[in-house]
Amino acid sequence: MDVKDLKVLFDMITETDITEFEMENSDEKILIRRGAKTGQVVMESALTASSAPQAVASAATAPVVAVAPVVNDMGGVPITSPIVGTFYSAPEPGSDPYVEVGHVVEKGQMLCIVEAMKLMNEIEAEFRCKILKVCKENAQAVEFGDPLFFVEKL
Repeated sequence: MDVKDLKVLFDMITETDITEFEMENSDEKILIRRGAKTGQVVMESALTASSAPQAVASAATAPVVAVAPVVNDMGGVPITSPIVGTFYSAPEPGSDPYVEVGHVVEKGQMLCIVEAMKLMNEIEAEFRCKILKVCKENAQAVEFGDPLFFVEKL
């Protein structure tokens, strides 16, 4: 499923009273749950490591971290961008980045910001992990599904 299809699906879900939607085929599984505070979309790919990674995005609030089940040569899993935008590693120019290689982060801790259409979307860790690699430079453009970090789950 591509980004345009996901957007159409998001729009259809948000325009209705549906609180849960699930779709599965041989290549992917999509589960969307909406609640009082957040909505979450999970897309898992059953294809090989060269296929599109799993994506997680929020339908109601700031995006949640995207995590793919694919393992890279470093032994970590990628955290990918849930949206198209600009990657920011720090809250403002000249300040320290939110995370660096070697940092251990807790579930819910902010990893970076992805700006999309002048909205600052905080990307948070879905689980406790150690940062193995920061894949993007500050102020670099990112696409949906681009790896932002490689991490080791703890």
